[in-house]
Amino acid sequence: MSLIHETDYGTPASHATAMVRLTIDGREVEVPEGTSIMRAATEAGGAIPKLCATDMLDAFGSCRLCLVEVEGRNGTPASCTTPVADGMVVHTQTPRLQKLRRGVMELYISDHPLDCLTCAANGDCELQDMAGAVGLRDVRYGYDGANHLVAEKDVSTPYFTYDPSKCIVCSRCVRACEEVQGTFALTIEGRGFGSRVAAGQGEAFFDSECVSCGACVQACPTATLTETTVIEIGQPERSVVTTCAYCGVGCTFKAEMRGEELVRMVPYKDGKANRGHSCVKGRFAWGYATHRERILKPMVRERITDPWREVSWDEAIGHVAREFRRIQAKYGRTAIGGITSSRCTNEETFLVQKLIRAGFGNNNVDTCARVCHSPTGYGLKTAFGTSAGTQDFDSVEQSDVVMVIGANPTDGHPVFGSRLKKRLRQGAKLIVVDPRRIDLVRTPHVAAAHHLPLRPGTNVAVLTALAHVVVTEGLVDEAFVRARCDMESFGAWAEFVADPANSPEAVAQYTGVDPDEIRKAARLYATGGNAAIYYGLGVTEHSQGSTTVMAIANLAMATGNLGRPGVGVNPLRGQNNVQGACDMGSFPHELPGYRHVADDATRQMFEELWGVELDHEPGLRIPNMLDAAVGGSFKGLYVQGEDILQSDPNTAHVAAGLAAMECVVIQDLFLNETANYAHVFLPGSTFLEKDGTFTNAERRIQRVRKVMSSRSGKADWEITLDIAHAMGFRMDYSHPSEIMDEIARVTPTFAGVSYDRLDALGSIQWPCNDKAPQGTPVMHVDGFVRGQGRFMITEYVPTDEKTGPRFPLLLTTGRILSQYNVGAQTRRTENVRWHEEDLLEIHPHDAEERGIRDGDLVKLQSRAGATALKALITDRVAPGVVYTTFHHPMTQANVVTTDYSDWATNCPEYKVTAVQVSPSNGPTDWQARYDDFGRQSRRIVVDAAE
Repeated sequence: MSLIHETDYGTPASHATAMVRLTIDGREVEVPEGTSIMRAATEAGGAIPKLCATDMLDAFGSCRLCLVEVEGRNGTPASCTTPVADGMVVHTQTPRLQKLRRGVMELYISDHPLDCLTCAANGDCELQDMAGAVGLRDVRYGYDGANHLVAEKDVSTPYFTYDPSKCIVCSRCVRACEEVQGTFALTIEGRGFGSRVAAGQGEAFFDSECVSCGACVQACPTATLTETTVIEIGQPERSVVTTCAYCGVGCTFKAEMRGEELVRMVPYKDGKANRGHSCVKGRFAWGYATHRERILKPMVRERITDPWREVSWDEAIGHVAREFRRIQAKYGRTAIGGITSSRCTNEETFLVQKLIRAGFGNNNVDTCARVCHSPTGYGLKTAFGTSAGTQDFDSVEQSDVVMVIGANPTDGHPVFGSRLKKRLRQGAKLIVVDPRRIDLVRTPHVAAAHHLPLRPGTNVAVLTALAHVVVTEGLVDEAFVRARCDMESFGAWAEFVADPANSPEAVAQYTGVDPDEIRKAARLYATGGNAAIYYGLGVTEHSQGSTTVMAIANLAMATGNLGRPGVGVNPLRGQNNVQGACDMGSFPHELPGYRHVADDATRQMFEELWGVELDHEPGLRIPNMLDAAVGGSFKGLYVQGEDILQSDPNTAHVAAGLAAMECVVIQDLFLNETANYAHVFLPGSTFLEKDGTFTNAERRIQRVRKVMSSRSGKADWEITLDIAHAMGFRMDYSHPSEIMDEIARVTPTFAGVSYDRLDALGSIQWPCNDKAPQGTPVMHVDGFVRGQGRFMITEYVPTDEKTGPRFPLLLTTGRILSQYNVGAQTRRTENVRWHEEDLLEIHPHDAEERGIRDGDLVKLQSRAGATALKALITDRVAPGVVYTTFHHPMTQANVVTTDYSDWATNCPEYKVTAVQVSPSNGPTDWQARYDDFGRQSRRIVVDAAE
């Protein structure tokens, strides 16, 4: 296996349909109109020397190395900035061009260190390659006089080094920061010979606006910007294409290896979700895979107060099987269950639910989607007939209006966030519905047309008010509604939203949003062209999460914004495989493919295939499991890759449920918070050590490929297989591809999916079947899955979580760019340098009332519990609202969140918690059990080792 080299065509592809014929070096070439001469030559098999050009960026024409001659034209134009023309005759290699190119290259080399043999980029340097390509053998100019060879390095960031002595001022890094990432953190400072790349206002990279996405590093043609790992390890020897295991964007990377050591993750240009871009997590935060705290041996203990004891795999698996059989014999078949992981592959998740249904004999299986996007499944299935988003990410490039509701793409889904910002810079309009002023409201070269800073918990009221304007002002797309939707439900809905009680003016008293802004936003969404809605956990994690999703669907149907590129309803899934975990049958009431367990025909098909009788009654959801444990009827739990003690609401209740169980089995990378209550720990594998597939937020199924040996000795799917066998249920597979073959047999939307087809196509968006053998980028083109779209009445019901004299503020939560979910992975990388602890954002007015200064330790208390963390005074939150992240167990935001949840799915109401904030003298009693790093579990392991 060798390195995968992607062709760099120098300039982006033209999307024109008209074709142009020209001749390049005697060869006739046909390319789309608007293609550059450079790209046309490269596509024809030629190679024009270049330094400032790369096909990830628009043509710039500064290096003067790509000069060509065109018959009938004077001079030597730059091939990167010169478009082709019909009948054009181009020469790319002539004595004149060779002389000019050598002269240009000679000037570059005269101000460049001659340390190629010891340079980290040796063998992977475009400057080195181009010197050879133009035949440069000597430099006539000496190194006397002014030069840049002693310029000081910037090593402030943990992931790459900036060495200005090797900079050729091609501006590729600056352009990548602008065009691809959209941060505008870099610039060319100075003029003439004094020109240099600068971050921010001349600060170090780490102190500037740079978000360490790596776009500048990837664009750099020299060793000016170089990954620290390349400097330390050396150039990679081989690469494997795989899929990122962080957020729901699903970026494709080339994992570049030297032996068994990962050197770097390079965004893959053919990745259809990320198109060659990345963020700081996917690009750099993979060091957790080899972190010293990773557990590599199975461990067992009789009681949770005992020290851990390392055992063999056979002993650990045997112990699990004996304990689960004992519990079922004593308490009944339904006394055990399991939780699948949205961080694991489709194949691994499929096996866990199969083990529980066929091996445990019940439907007590749930997944972390319960606490994030379960309302998406319920709401979209009710309206459209399928539980998934409608578009691919490319669709945003054809959007004229984008509404972002309860999501923060630049932090939570940064690669999509960059694509969205690019479209906004091109002229699309933005509407943000969020209680907090997220970056998209105003960021360099992007500003929202409307920001609706609603009071937390009032999403339904605001969306219904938007619909009120659409209906009462005659903005409904009547042709679409009549052709595609159920008219009876539409009539009832239209009458409901038209009620004056749902007007922007009427709802303002409890939403806090300016009615005029709601009216303007509604008109823009309904009349501004292709309008798309993207939403996140700020929609779903409410007591009316499912209602809000249906309200979004209503709005899209009423305005005809479905069934074509540029529009749609698009949930931004939080984790890498939330969509896949749901697809695979991880809910207690649904078999794979979202078919109810009570459906006799579906259940019979699985029974015949699996050779066992399946329960027709839905099982327990995660909250029900915990309630039943406290009540004494649920005693055993198998958790694959989730940390429910940190991620689920009301930590005290979760802890009580876990403590009441007799056998808790954790399968994970690290001793997480839930492991404090575990009796068996089974070491899992990282995405770098496994084969399988992930399904991202756009329904895109992508291969995950093993790039290194499993450090624990077993892949996660093999562990589940062993448990099944030990419990007497046979599941026989020799490779995850065979599991996918079974998934395709039993899941209609996956019917055409196989590893061979994924390898051939790169990725597939389900549904993939005989009707759509290459997948379905845009859903509901000719009709809804359920037939006619169904409008639902979305009555606003205030949350039971009320503010009052004791708890006058509302807490809402979210994520930050550098960290991910509960932080188990990112906290074990250098990303902690950007976010060392969770902070509480509080408005200056609320802080002043409480005598709180910036950086003070404060107590955050609710009806459920209390924690302490530092205050960050900011006007990004409105008066009466406070905000924090949940990445660090030391602060554990879920100690204060309550048991209130969505009426349909039990998705917790993380986003609305009544709290009080007051000065604090130290950590709470709960926090005192943790060390300085917030690692209670780690201390237990150390004690056990001693």
